[in-house]
Order: sequence, then structure tokens, then C-alpha cells
Amino acid sequence: MPEPLSLELNIPVLTDVIRSAATLPNHELDALLAEVQTKLAARTFKLADDVLRSAFAELEATLFEQISGKLRRQLPELIDATLREHFETRGTP
Repeated sequence: MPEPLSLELNIPVLTDVIRSAATLPNHELDALLAEVQTKLAARTFKLADDVLRSAFAELEATLFEQISGKLRRQLPELIDATLREHFETRGTP
């Protein structure tokens, strides 16, 4: 069994990496970081939205095909049985 991950992984946060490499004054750096974070969030949400919409469209198409196939198989039998039942009870030869 693998060992659990240590909570002390020291993964740098993007803002920490940018701050350590930047040569801008703090107020300009803060504005730049806010802009980058906003762009990253917007692009991430757009990607997630696109992927989800695509997945739902594929699921919808699959379900539509399954339901259509089931109806194609079962409706003729249902119609036939209903018509036979109806006309047999009316005594029509």
C-alpha cells in the first residue's frame, strides 16, 4: 500500500513564484498578479464549461439513440398488441 502524501510538499504557489522573480514595485506587482489571476480563472472556467457542455452533448446523443432504438423495437409490438386486443373484443372477424 502506498504511503500517504506528506502535507509538507513545498509546492510553490504561482503568486510566490512570480513575486520572487519580479522586479516590479509591489503595487504594480499586485495589479499584475490580480490581472493574471483573473485571466487564469476566466480561462479555467471557460475550459470547464466547454468540456462539460461537450460531455453533456455526447451523453444526450447517446441517450437519444438508446431511447430511439428502444422505441423502434417496442412500439410496433405495442401497437400490434393494442390493435389486436381492441378488435378482438369488438368481435370483428
